[in-house]
Amino acid sequence: MREGLVIEARGVHKTYHGDRVQVQALRGVDLNVSRGEMVAIMGPSGCGKTTLLNCLSGLDNVDAGEIWVEGTNIQKLSDRERTGYRARRMGFVFQFYNLLPVLNAVENVELPLLVAGVGAREAREHAMRVLELVELGDRAASRTAELSGGQRQRVTIARALVNDPAIIWGDEPTGDLDSETAEEIMDLFQRLNRQNQQTFVLVTHSDEVSRRTHRIVRMRDGRIVTEERVERASATTSEG
Repeated sequence: MREGLVIEARGVHKTYHGDRVQVQALRGVDLNVSRGEMVAIMGPSGCGKTTLLNCLSGLDNVDAGEIWVEGTNIQKLSDRERTGYRARRMGFVFQFYNLLPVLNAVENVELPLLVAGVGAREAREHAMRVLELVELGDRAASRTAELSGGQRQRVTIARALVNDPAIIWGDEPTGDLDSETAEEIMDLFQRLNRQNQQTFVLVTHSDEVSRRTHRIVRMRDGRIVTEERVERASATTSEG
């Protein structure tokens, strides 16, 4: 794996086999992502965006090709090893929050740490620090039903950040939010990227989201067809 890269994918193929049809979701995808980069993956519905994210993050297996993450060939890991690697080094933010309604905000955030065996006191302290980071420390005791959509997504982001991940994956992370709240979430992503040098890979349909990243990768029919730098975002994130 080349120096400076956090993700390197080579010749990735993925086919889904149905009862009567086969869908070639990925057809020989090559992609590099540098450490600390924010990348938007765009394209029409069904072009393979989410499949690519799932394969890069190890949520799904590939049929051919290699994927290296932080120098590790994740395709050679067992399911258990891959699960452990994701828990230690990755965070996930989805369009629909996947929060547990019976838990309050801080309990949702600390859950990954408790599952990983971190002590209850340490997990609670760290979860509170991350909620403060996303400006929700005052809502730590609130159940998800008591939070707005933007606040729920901030809890989801806090949960994704609680293990100090190297990479944060987002699948339509602003898709269920109004434009003002989506802009606030992207402000937060840019701040975290700038301050912590965390890598973000975001699947999105939103031009507003993609313009806030460093690079836009466009897909069609299971292939990457273009890549373009976003100069304004690059200049913004280099401040401070």
